[in-house]
Amino acid sequence: MGDDTAMLEIVSSANIACGFHAGDPSGIYDTLQAAISKNVKIGAHISYPDKAGFGRRFIDISSKDLFAEVIYQISALDGMAKTLNGKVSYIKPHGALYNRMATDLEHAKVVLDALKAYNPKLKLLALANSALINFAKNLGVDVIAEAFADRAYTSKGHLVARNIKGALLHDVDKICARMIKLVKTGELESIEGKSIKIDASSICVHGDSPDAVAIAKAIAVAFKHEDISIKSFITT
Repeated sequence: MGDDTAMLEIVSSANIACGFHAGDPSGIYDTLQAAISKNVKIGAHISYPDKAGFGRRFIDISSKDLFAEVIYQISALDGMAKTLNGKVSYIKPHGALYNRMATDLEHAKVVLDALKAYNPKLKLLALANSALINFAKNLGVDVIAEAFADRAYTSKGHLVARNIKGALLHDVDKICARMIKLVKTGELESIEGKSIKIDASSICVHGDSPDAVAIAKAIAVAFKHEDISIKSFITT
């Protein structure tokens, strides 16, 4: 796992695991406490029930079970946050669930229905340029499109699968240059070398990668040098 405490000194919003792919009650509480103390906005990082696979394996689950498990995860995290005078403001699906929702809109609807059933004011953090963006908006869900600092993209705007060479980015200087270009032009270079449009309002750095803190710090410094401010997409 990454250094949550150090990351919370840098980011404006934090996706906090709800115990289904990572985390335990004590650790989750500590992370919530740290996030709230630093005024970092909280997102429920919901997932399939897959601790063994860190939520990166597709789980064949019924719509009924998925609906209930999403509500369970959001409500558990939000309940803990409320004891600390905080709250969950958005959801960010994790791993296999995130990737499936980007293309399987029937599956995505179950998650969105659960979000709306718990709190229709919650926002959804979703993959920029995916079909899920407009689909969720049409269902009345407020969507924030995100790009990934530490992942490569295909020329079609999809994330390169983790098992493919070059999918995970580690060169801090190159990552910073990519993110500055993204903010200023709305474009990134794909793994094939093609310039692609990425319409995003949020940038994600995976907190579990060994160099996550170094990447996040470097981006923050680079943005400051370019007079780019870092603000949460949650304003209340």
